Amino acid sequence: MALPFGLQPTIILLKEGTDTSQGKPQLISNINACVAVADVVRTTLGPRGMDKLIHDDKGNVTVSNDGATIMKTLDIVHPAAKTLVDISLSQDAEVGDGTTTVVLLAAEFLRECKAFIEEGVHPQAVIRSFRQAAQLAVARVRELAIDIGGGDLEQRKELLRKCAMTSLNSKLVSGEREFFGHMVVDAVTKLDPATLDLRMLGIKKVQGGGLRDSFLVDGVAFKKTFSYAGFEMQPKQYESPKILLLNIELELKAEKENAEVRLDDPTQYQAIVDAEWNIIYDKLARCAESGAKVVLSRLAIGDLATQYFADRDIFCAGRVPEEDLQRVAMATHGQIQTTVNKLDTRVLGTCERFEERQVGGERYNLFTGCPGAHTATLVLRGGSEQFLDEADRSLHDAIMIVRRALKSPLVVAGGGAIDMEVSKALRDHARSIPGKSQLFINAFARALEVIPRQLADNSGFDATDVLNKLRQRHALKDGSGRHIGIDVNTGGVVDTYAAFVWETALVKINAITAAAEAACLVLSVDETVRNPRSEAPDATGMGGRGMPGGGRGRGRGRGMRR
Repeated sequence: MALPFGLQPTIILLKEGTDTSQGKPQLISNINACVAVADVVRTTLGPRGMDKLIHDDKGNVTVSNDGATIMKTLDIVHPAAKTLVDISLSQDAEVGDGTTTVVLLAAEFLRECKAFIEEGVHPQAVIRSFRQAAQLAVARVRELAIDIGGGDLEQRKELLRKCAMTSLNSKLVSGEREFFGHMVVDAVTKLDPATLDLRMLGIKKVQGGGLRDSFLVDGVAFKKTFSYAGFEMQPKQYESPKILLLNIELELKAEKENAEVRLDDPTQYQAIVDAEWNIIYDKLARCAESGAKVVLSRLAIGDLATQYFADRDIFCAGRVPEEDLQRVAMATHGQIQTTVNKLDTRVLGTCERFEERQVGGERYNLFTGCPGAHTATLVLRGGSEQFLDEADRSLHDAIMIVRRALKSPLVVAGGGAIDMEVSKALRDHARSIPGKSQLFINAFARALEVIPRQLADNSGFDATDVLNKLRQRHALKDGSGRHIGIDVNTGGVVDTYAAFVWETALVKINAITAAAEAACLVLSVDETVRNPRSEAPDATGMGGRGMPGGGRGRGRGRGMRR
């Protein structure tokens, strides 16, 4: 039968219950979601930024102003807003710092182009201009970057400390940034310069004491492991000991399940028991004969072995964390063994000094003066667990910055100076090109000003007044204002390069690139399809126990239909 004129049959493509949103309203909704996420971390930017206290359903409390930590801890479910979480985590993994900056920039790019989208501009036109603007911005940052790689080691260390102190300036430990700046640089410069492997750098946290009680171990330190009776009889200090590293258990093992031994003669039982004891004693004798004075194992060292080693003036520790054992192996030139048969002196490690030291309420094993000492351990002290966790995150950022500065020793002026200078360069470029793209590049340039504006807001100063001063200084024809940024202490402007407020160029390049890509990704999405939850696989099939329609008829089998 023909349908009446003007009516068309409904075509169903998607499963019933599927939620679809498309067109301009969907794009505006995605932009609003990203801006809302950025508003959460907005107040954490800079040396006067506020901290966030996050309390989860398990009762864990996190106090942090680190953008990546906050974004990761928040349970964000909006699919477009998750893009900002991803770029924040990638910034943290790639360069370690600038995690709040990258989120703010991405959200500001989207906020600036929202008006264009509402007026009917095609998103692809905006995306094209934004990508071009990001390339120009990165090129300008490279032009302005200053190489600090020259000079002797002490000069370079001093310059690296400036970078570390700038990173720590916005953290919870900013009051001790000079103390930790020295510690971080000393720790990173002890690593192998070819790889700068962060796995060789340990951070241990001990509650109690103050931040100034933290110290750096030139070698490996780890917390005393679980010990059995006899441990206190072992020596706790050695000069130039041989170190044996194992990956085996040194204890009497119970028979595995279902193991069965059949005996014809009850007297044979004692022979079996003796065999077990002989095996463990043989292993312990081989360890002692190797000449090692320190025995470490990733697996358990039982009470029998502990007493055996104590009688022979040998220190032992079982259940050593794998990363700590690996660091001991690298530092002492030892090799981790999976058997004690045919132990050679070449597999034993050594160090100048081993000692067990009391640190707060904990005891730590310290290996110092190691021959292959491309490793270091930072022992942090502090009042509360949350404070120590945040100090750990702060030092991680500073370590990453120093590590990047060693690999790529290019720095730019911080405090919003580089953002204002790049913004000015983009405005100048926009005036030289025709068409609508001029508006879009101007919007990109305007968005870069969010960093100095937010720094002023978070410091309690009038952002409009500060931005006017910055624009005036950066507009000078002789280029003398290119290093002028915000002074968060006075609310005025200052030459941040001369004030040693430095950022590594890589942080800013990565932030601009990642933020622009994230903004382009959100702009390129015009439809969201949300699939309904699939029903349980047996919900409509044969009913089992407790299922409707199942097991009602007598003699009809399990769940057979009537």
